[in-house]
Amino acid sequence: MTDYDDIDELRAKRLCYKCIGEEYLKAEVRRKGQRGQCSYCGQSARSYTIEDMAERIETVFKQHFRRTDLETDYQWERDGEPVVWAIAETAGISEEAAQDIQAILDDKHGSFEAAKSGEETEFCSESYYEESGIDDYMWQEQWGDFEQSLKTEARFFSRAAAELLSSIFGGIDKMSSTDDRPLVIDAGQQAKMKALYRARVFQFDEKLKEALCRPDRHLGSPPSLLAIAGRMNAHGISVFYGATDPVTAIAEVRPPVGSQVAVARFGIIRPLRLLDLTALRAVTEPGSYFDPEWTARLERAKFLRSLSQSIARPVMPDDEALEYLSTQAIADFLATENEPLLDGIVFPSVQTTGDSLNVVLFHKAARVEAMDIPEGTELDADKSQMSGDQDDFEYTVWEELPPEKPSRKGDEEDRWPDVAKFVESERHAYDMDLREVALRIDLQSVKVHIVQSSQFQCDVRDVRRYRRKKSDNDF
Repeated sequence: MTDYDDIDELRAKRLCYKCIGEEYLKAEVRRKGQRGQCSYCGQSARSYTIEDMAERIETVFKQHFRRTDLETDYQWERDGEPVVWAIAETAGISEEAAQDIQAILDDKHGSFEAAKSGEETEFCSESYYEESGIDDYMWQEQWGDFEQSLKTEARFFSRAAAELLSSIFGGIDKMSSTDDRPLVIDAGQQAKMKALYRARVFQFDEKLKEALCRPDRHLGSPPSLLAIAGRMNAHGISVFYGATDPVTAIAEVRPPVGSQVAVARFGIIRPLRLLDLTALRAVTEPGSYFDPEWTARLERAKFLRSLSQSIARPVMPDDEALEYLSTQAIADFLATENEPLLDGIVFPSVQTTGDSLNVVLFHKAARVEAMDIPEGTELDADKSQMSGDQDDFEYTVWEELPPEKPSRKGDEEDRWPDVAKFVESERHAYDMDLREVALRIDLQSVKVHIVQSSQFQCDVRDVRRYRRKKSDNDF
């Protein structure tokens, strides 16, 4: 304990912004401090009293540091740093100023009884401190309530759900990962991600031939009537699930041995913005201990890191109907309500190892450009055996164009179209799609993979079995 007169003298001392190394605190003192002579460098400049500085340090230590326990943590060396060093490093100030701050805080939290008994108190000179870490408990609790509500209460039109998702994802394009990767990335012809691969499994040759004739329709995103529920879409909402390489695309459709898998490359022909979950799991929030809003941002970042793992985690088929509700809600919100609006999500593949990535393009960005096929063209596909090997096949698609009609003098070039014929046209449903085209199939990339075998990478665990004789005292 320091005597009363000494403490009053310490409280009146001043510390100028030039003697502070921590940038946020330095700027704060320069902006809000009063001009006076600094007790440490002797210059006249904007400054805080040491009492004011002690209050700022106390707040920061309550939020971001903890005093290490003397009994349980002490072995050969005690965890953390001596309190004076911790104060000096945190604020970027001299050891002399840190000692003065520690003395003021020790006087505030200490007592004669504790000093007499040798009990260690907050900010006493023998105390040690270390960073306490960030707790995202409140975020996790809200997310648990959100998931439970989707499953058992209100699945649609929940204002509380919209507010939670907005607080989680709002302004996410301004955040970055620990390695400075952006969380929202660009895709398209001028971006690094220029194309995606998509696969579809076929058990019967006739269905495969139909798909090979019009791969833009059959290998692209399905029509709404055929869109089944998935990780990022509800039943009836057509989205485009793709991968960054054909091997991953095949693995994601989980083809059985003996099946045929058609794979095609789809170029991204307009700019898209995608949330990258691989960067989200390393999201960080740079800031200052002295920024009162930094703690909240850190808590959000920690929650986002755990949420990125939750979104991409494997889900057993029997659990998909309920477990996908939260990820479906996220996708709908990001596509239609969030600021910024997004076109899709990039997430790691759970079916392959390494850096394989999956991409889902939301409904608004899932339209595939129709192939340029003249009206009246007849399409046919053939699967023929190439040699004596029963597994050696060749796939061929034939396009038989209609004969050219001779032009007749006097035909009106601006004749009204045959509306009835247009309504009955096979292409009518596609032509009425008002979404902007985002994908174009590369016809030269279409290949058929015949699945010969499947491989699994497993962690193997022994099963131990014991036998003992039950005694009369066992219950």
